[in-house]
Amino acid sequence: MTTPRRLASAHDREILRLAVPAFGALVAEPLFLLSDSAIVGHLGTAQLGGLGVAGQALNTLVYLCVFLAYGTTAGVARQVGAGDLPGAIRQGIDGMWLAVAIGAVLVVAGWPLVPWIVDAFGASPGVAPYAETYLRVSLFGIPSMLVVLAGTGVLRGLQDTRTPLLVSIGGFSLNLLLNAVFVMGLGWGIAGSAWGTVLAQTGSAVVYVAVVLRAARRHGLLVRPDWDGLRTSATAGFGLLVRTAALRVVLIVGTSIAARMGDPEIAAYQVGFQVWTLLAFALDAIAIAGQAITGRYLGASDITATRAVTRRMVWWGVGCGVVFGLAILVIRPWLPALFTSDGDVRDLLLASLLLVAALQPVAGVVFVLDGILIGAGDGAYLAVTTLVATAVFLPAALVVHRTDAGLAGLWAAIGLWMLTRMITLSLRARGDRWMVTGATR
Repeated sequence: MTTPRRLASAHDREILRLAVPAFGALVAEPLFLLSDSAIVGHLGTAQLGGLGVAGQALNTLVYLCVFLAYGTTAGVARQVGAGDLPGAIRQGIDGMWLAVAIGAVLVVAGWPLVPWIVDAFGASPGVAPYAETYLRVSLFGIPSMLVVLAGTGVLRGLQDTRTPLLVSIGGFSLNLLLNAVFVMGLGWGIAGSAWGTVLAQTGSAVVYVAVVLRAARRHGLLVRPDWDGLRTSATAGFGLLVRTAALRVVLIVGTSIAARMGDPEIAAYQVGFQVWTLLAFALDAIAIAGQAITGRYLGASDITATRAVTRRMVWWGVGCGVVFGLAILVIRPWLPALFTSDGDVRDLLLASLLLVAALQPVAGVVFVLDGILIGAGDGAYLAVTTLVATAVFLPAALVVHRTDAGLAGLWAAIGLWMLTRMITLSLRARGDRWMVTGATR
């Protein structure tokens, strides 16, 4: 007889088997920009601010398409749970073709809009040229970034988070090496940093394509585009697209307000936000496990296991959030010196890190429940509630802007946004309507 304690231990092992490698892979993603920040920051405050503006713009373009990873993970995992492995791989192939198509459109459409995009983010005259340079070069890496998202989703859905970890480690190492050579060795400035990241992302995309092609050949699957599959992949991700767009509105507004405060403020916000992103992706490791496990259990029509593993993952999210918050407080006195020698930027960053640390337990709950509902295919609810949370944030951000509340006020508004998301996601998770079973939702 399986006791509750043994069942919880089994779920813990399953969560850790997927979450630990996912942790490493997710941490590697923000490390691309963090390593860029560490190198570019020594070029000057304006260059670091330019990287902050361009990085937010680039992330907006790419992560509006995060459904390529999340939607693919959930769909592939359901097929795995239902016992249809060839169908799971075919769905992943369709997602990768969709990534190539979207990436090509974004490059063509984004190139002439670069000056307008940088201006929309509120870059000052001193920061704007560097932001434009970084963004123009980085556009060429968008198709590869989207293929990486889709390929990662395929492997996560197949319950494999180790391969994405190895690819991420290789990509980060290559990015760091190329940035050091191009920026410091060859003196290419901020453009060298962008080219290093583009080449590293392209190498990662090639690896994912090779892995999926090998799996397709093993199961005798065709790899040419399937138009019905492309349409299914595109329409299934609509709710996640709306959700992500609402998230990006918050991040864009936050960057714009910080940029209008002054160059030291946007530089400090850039570094503080990258620390936030690093920890958010680390917490998202449990959410990735939630996507894969929830999709598989619902595909196998196992409601009891779905409910039990949901409770365990929430506890893991809270515990990790507390640990990460304490870790920030420990390293806070020394962290600013890694990124800048500007005294004003250091002081602003020290204050910001206190709020970033305080929000980590809330973030732990939010990211875990978000991942679980994504794995369940509950995109419509996520879209609506994320819009609600954004509607709460925007008036608070406007007050910050008009009252000169500074970076502390901006981070407080972000905290209000996170609390709203935690409440709406918790209410959904307590009910049963999100637990739809079967190979497809």
